[in-house]
Amino acid sequence: MKQIFLALATSTVLFACHNSADQAAIEAAKQEAVDSVTTANAIKQQVIDSMKEVKAAARERHAAVASQSSSANTYSSEAPATTTTTTKKKGWSHTAKGAVVGAGAGAITGAIVNPDHVKGAAIGTLIGAGVGAGTGAIVDHAKKKKEANQ
Repeated sequence: MKQIFLALATSTVLFACHNSADQAAIEAAKQEAVDSVTTANAIKQQVIDSMKEVKAAARERHAAVASQSSSANTYSSEAPATTTTTTKKKGWSHTAKGAVVGAGAGAITGAIVNPDHVKGAAIGTLIGAGVGAGTGAIVDHAKKKKEANQ
């Protein structure tokens, strides 16, 4: 019994002494991690600051251009024309809309159906975009034909 107690006490002392060296290494690693995170945050802040500077410079340029155009209109001797022309705002064609919607629907369907979700999504995207673009092209052609007949 005495031998077991002595062995237990010796091993406890040895492990306790060994633990302090590990503790110092752990503290050093913690400090190193904190330093690297601090450095990363400083770099991120520099990027944010530079983007704010670029945005402010763009605003200043925009304000300068706006003030120049308004001053040019003030000094012109000609009266502005009062004719108004209505231009139809061009949006997405049915072909483009069909391709986008088909690609999205195909990606979702392919990811659900195929056991390899990524491969299924890629294949579904391609097939869906093709079918959607084809359908949109048919609709575009029909609209052009209808406008030509009117």
